[in-house]
Amino acid sequence: MCRNIRTLHNYEPAATEDEIRAAALQYVRKVSGSTRPSQANAAAFERAVDQIADVTAALLDELVSPAPPKNRAEEARKHRERTLKRFAA
Repeated sequence: MCRNIRTLHNYEPAATEDEIRAAALQYVRKVSGSTRPSQANAAAFERAVDQIADVTAALLDELVSPAPPKNRAEEARKHRERTLKRFAA
């Protein structure tokens, strides 16, 4: 789907409201095909982002995992290493 949407489940510390909203915004942008909605669609766009963020937060609150939580700093380091290998000249 959209490469900018990151996994938010099973991290320590847990996903913030800003991270959840950013993922919801990326989803609505992808589905609508628009990064900036027209004035006529702005209210519907924002309403969708708010609703998806609320549902996402509820989902994350209910999900359980037997795996230990991932460390954000360690996962970010791994991502940087993969990116460097991928785009190395």
